[in-house]
Amino acid sequence: MEEKNILPEEETAVAASNFIYDFIDEDLKEGVYDRVQTRFPPEPNGYLHIGHAKAICIDFGTAEKYGGTCNLRLDDTNPTKEDTEYVDAILEDIKWLGFKWDNVYYASDYFDYIYDCAVELIKRGLAFVCDLTADQMREYRGTLTEPGKESPYRNRSIEENLDLFERMTKGEFENGEKVLRAKIDMASPNLNMRDPIIYRIMKVPHHRTGDKWCVYPMYDFAHPLSDAKEGVTHSLCSLEFENHRPLYDWFLRALDIKTPPRQIEFARMNVNYTLTSKRKCLKLVQDKLVDGWNDPRMATLCGMRRRGYPAEAVREFVSKIGVSKAYSVIDFALFESCVRDYLNQNADRAMAVLRPLKVIIDNYPEDKTEELEVEINPNKPELGCKKVTFSKEIFIEQDDFMLDPPGKYFRLCPAKEVRLKGAYFIKYASVDTDENGNITAVHCTYDPETRGGDAPDGRKVKGTLHWVSAKTAVNATVRLYDRLFMVENPSDEEGVSSFADNLNPQSLQIIENAKIEKDVAVAKPGDTFQFMRQGYFAIDTDSTSDNIIINRTVALKDSFKK
Repeated sequence: MEEKNILPEEETAVAASNFIYDFIDEDLKEGVYDRVQTRFPPEPNGYLHIGHAKAICIDFGTAEKYGGTCNLRLDDTNPTKEDTEYVDAILEDIKWLGFKWDNVYYASDYFDYIYDCAVELIKRGLAFVCDLTADQMREYRGTLTEPGKESPYRNRSIEENLDLFERMTKGEFENGEKVLRAKIDMASPNLNMRDPIIYRIMKVPHHRTGDKWCVYPMYDFAHPLSDAKEGVTHSLCSLEFENHRPLYDWFLRALDIKTPPRQIEFARMNVNYTLTSKRKCLKLVQDKLVDGWNDPRMATLCGMRRRGYPAEAVREFVSKIGVSKAYSVIDFALFESCVRDYLNQNADRAMAVLRPLKVIIDNYPEDKTEELEVEINPNKPELGCKKVTFSKEIFIEQDDFMLDPPGKYFRLCPAKEVRLKGAYFIKYASVDTDENGNITAVHCTYDPETRGGDAPDGRKVKGTLHWVSAKTAVNATVRLYDRLFMVENPSDEEGVSSFADNLNPQSLQIIENAKIEKDVAVAKPGDTFQFMRQGYFAIDTDSTSDNIIINRTVALKDSFKK
């Protein structure tokens, strides 16, 4: 599997142009179109994922570049799988990414029009009602090296086809009993052109049209006609539809569509260590291997939003990988680097102790507290500083203290002085232990001349520790998220039963009773922070004032081991 390496000079070239823009420039120059209109047409049968983010950025971004319009069209032609739940989620995800559609349409808005087009094809002798079963049609279809056989029902008269299609519409036949097929070429080397089905019987209520219809158009038929009806000029879609383009164009020609849309395909976004198949993601949810579609480990946009990934970083990631027709697999580490870069510039700094160890400063006054100033964000000096409380008792990380450390250990230990971030130098004095010999607290002394973290005599220390005052610390549950899968391409696995074997056992670690600053405790769901020396974190949507839940968005550096 070949991975695509993104080089800085390639990023500049991608930003300047791509093959889609070249096609559009050519069409505008030659007068094929005098405007640009695109659309984003997801099927509301699941949640959008990272791959959809690329399509959204291309569809909406192209319209924006040319001062055109981009509509959102929900492709609701299969009522057995669609639901308003997914419609609402799609709307929310697009808005979160920062795009605004010009109009919201549904393929079902055009059912009358599409049906009339099907009748017109019958009248022109270009469509027929077929009684073959699904198995028989597969048998008749042929292979890539052998032509197919014509259906024995292919030469029904126009009158008979019109009558049968009307009776299909009235519900006289059962599901699968009859279909309407286009009459094209059973010997075509492109299997999509071998008399494809354009309407099938589905006696299922539709989430918008109710029981009005019991026949529904196939995607390959509804899509070009919906594009044409809306006035789309450039129908941008992923590369798996390249072999469908001749069929797309055939329907438009057969129905004499004036100024037909132009379909242009681009490579899908494939990111390693992620799963985007709706069927397989549903299996993860149903088997409770994840906590729903918005589990922060999922590649769904709602899961990424809950985890704290910024929409700006998602758009930057799409920009970095560019637009091409070549199949490639993008390293998830590139995405995470975009997230880090954005949060490093924009996330407020805070201190949180995930696995707390109490430190008692013996020579600090018992009832004294101080308000020390710490930068809100060193990359945004205009934000100034915030005040954090310092007191006699504080919490540090358990890993930041050792009685008998190895060499080159620069944290708190009997032999070394360390700096508390923004506060004082401290030295080890003694420890408290329980009946089993476990350390329960560390006693230290502090140098009152080192307030702010610098010594007036110029002495230096190598270790700087983050901390939280025991007087003001608030308890929180922290969820440490990592990649869900240990294998690079879980979609390649046979079936879905092996998912449990390929899950990363460290994809979620839950830490109870972490200690956080009081400012973090009053943050809103979705607010992001850089916890010093820990990583980037976001307040979870389930968090409340009584039960604060914080998700790790990404660590400070990539530590994932393949």
